[in-house]
Amino acid sequence: MLNLLLIEDDLDLAETLVEYLAIEGLRCDHASNGMSGLHFIHQQHYDVILLDINLPKLDGLSLCQQIRTEGIDKPVLMLTARDQLEDKLEGFRAGTDDYLVKPFELSELVVRCHALARRRSGQIKRLTCGDLEMNLTDRTALREGHLLHLSPTSWRLLEKLLRASPEAVSRRALEESLWGDNIPDSNSLKVHIFNLRKAVNSGFGSPLIHTVPGFGFVLRETKHETPH
Repeated sequence: MLNLLLIEDDLDLAETLVEYLAIEGLRCDHASNGMSGLHFIHQQHYDVILLDINLPKLDGLSLCQQIRTEGIDKPVLMLTARDQLEDKLEGFRAGTDDYLVKPFELSELVVRCHALARRRSGQIKRLTCGDLEMNLTDRTALREGHLLHLSPTSWRLLEKLLRASPEAVSRRALEESLWGDNIPDSNSLKVHIFNLRKAVNSGFGSPLIHTVPGFGFVLRETKHETPH
């Protein structure tokens, strides 16, 4: 069962949505203002966040921007009466993943929720794993507070592994993320992984990048060699 959070100050609409989602087999908590919604996000696990823009105490755009800055990668579906292109662009810049303009069909909301729940948000600004932090806004990577010096290729590899963490990423997926369909010889990935391991693992307390034999690589605090 999907676990959703609806942040909406229109109580009649919220009640209708929560009841309909329950009929469709989706569990949905409700917060009536932005600060309450932020508290829910920090305390509970949600597969998708349904977020109104015009909210009391903390508006939807600011809330979305804040959770992305914190590194929270839960998909956000923005619900709003604003239908102008610039309004939508503003939402995407704040970190929303999808947009649904009011009034909308309830069946479409369910479809969008299921689609979003199958992926993490690509809108977050900070990726972390243990003492490793990658800031996508100023393009810096730190471990134990020390700046890591990464080549552009190592940066892309690290971002791919961090976005998937703690799940493993196949060699093929890593190669495609770097070179698309024009994949060079197999040694190329090995060389880049070696350089990334050296930057991320060497000189620190414990390794974060691990090989998953017969599959690929994983970035996580505890070594575990079973791919998911």
